[in-house]
Amino acid sequence: MGQKVNPIGYRLAVNRDWRSRWYASHQDFPAFLHGDIQIRKYVKDKLRQAAVSRVVIERAWNSIRVTICTARPGVVIGRKGSEIERMTEDIGKMSGGKSVKIDIQEIKTPELDAQLVAENVALQLERRISFRRAMKKTIQATMDFGAIGIKIRCAGRLGGAEISRSESFREGKIPLHTLRAPIDYGFYEAHTMYGIIGVKVWLWKPAEAPANPNQPQRERGERGDRPHRDRGDRQDRSERQPDPVAPVVAPVH
Repeated sequence: MGQKVNPIGYRLAVNRDWRSRWYASHQDFPAFLHGDIQIRKYVKDKLRQAAVSRVVIERAWNSIRVTICTARPGVVIGRKGSEIERMTEDIGKMSGGKSVKIDIQEIKTPELDAQLVAENVALQLERRISFRRAMKKTIQATMDFGAIGIKIRCAGRLGGAEISRSESFREGKIPLHTLRAPIDYGFYEAHTMYGIIGVKVWLWKPAEAPANPNQPQRERGERGDRPHRDRGDRQDRSERQPDPVAPVVAPVH
């Protein structure tokens, strides 16, 4: 059986970076870990309508830097920076009075961010749009923006069915086992009147593809890619002379 691995964790230290960047001793590690989880949950709940893709947390000796990657920076900042100030105070109280700095990083093309694509599909499912239509429409929009490949998988009581099932659609190339291909991954849950429907998205962005996306790099060369071997002075078979045949001597009786 194939084991399903998170594509981002699978590619850490290859072409991905951690979303929590700090070092702690054995005594401080649990507090820092639960603090990061609490900060991320607070930011996600506070900025539910701001299209937040990810939250990167960096810790120093007595300070915390929170970088919010969002497609709507105006909603995060608020009028005259009121939202930023309120969030800074709340996160400072949650972290025990440490100095907090919040940075905003804008996502130029949210259609090419796997987390935002998953949230978009989930919001359509919550508005009672057909899951097949939502998935196909999202795939088409993502491919129009130049994605190399995308795969969307929905699981749950699709269409209000009594028995839950999962369905997936894909287009383009999604090489999950190729570490050089930086596959982006996103997950979100749609809370419908029938129950929770999980949405997973795998996305290969165009800017991070190899030089020729139609011909990805191969581990082993095919027959046409093998270098020509020097055969030395060996003659071609067509030019090769037949070996001289020794005369046959009849035995004398």
